[in-house]
Amino acid sequence: MIVQRDGGVLSVQESEQVLRASLIGAAAEVFGERGYTRTDLKDIARRAGASVMDIEGRFRSKEELAAAVMAAQHRIVTEDALAVLQQGHPPLDAMIIMCREFGRRLAGDPMVRGGIRLTFEASAFGHRVDEPYSDWIKVLESLSAKAAAMGQLRPGTDPDALARLVVACFTGVQLVSAVMTDRADVMERIRHMWQILLPGIINEAAGTGIGRLLALAGAGPHGAVESMARH
Repeated sequence: MIVQRDGGVLSVQESEQVLRASLIGAAAEVFGERGYTRTDLKDIARRAGASVMDIEGRFRSKEELAAAVMAAQHRIVTEDALAVLQQGHPPLDAMIIMCREFGRRLAGDPMVRGGIRLTFEASAFGHRVDEPYSDWIKVLESLSAKAAAMGQLRPGTDPDALARLVVACFTGVQLVSAVMTDRADVMERIRHMWQILLPGIINEAAGTGIGRLLALAGAGPHGAVESMARH
């Protein structure tokens, strides 16, 4: 298939990539709104302005399409995390900013919203979802160990336990927000999470201030690069 773009023409390969991305994007939106079991391929095709045959020609099943959405969501969150790390923030700061940017994605990015909903419903189609959690825990374990070495953490704080706790708390916070308000208050809930956690883990004797760290968890309108550039 050849399609027009900006007065030009896409090759067959480019057209295929555009259609595949459109199908995954539409699937993320519908899965995010209705969940896995209540979504039919016809719903996704309609949202994409395509046909069921278009979907079946590129994905062997609804399960495979759902897996593609989750993979895309994981790539987005991973890229966001790498962007935070490249900013060179102190490690505890980076942990808070990562949670903030993940929260913003959950509040407004259909791909991330759809992928996360599918993650919680993965038992319905037998898909393993431990890898994203394991990846996130490893990143936070590394940051927690560096924060401890830099004196940001209260002496005696177990870095690995802290990493697992943050992942567990964030997962629960955003899930409750999804159920109660469709994540309208997810940024506020993330800030509350850190407001509770920080007094028990920071080393105030080393000048690690709660107020400054809580400001990093704020729910401003700017994206990762803009907001981080100010800190």
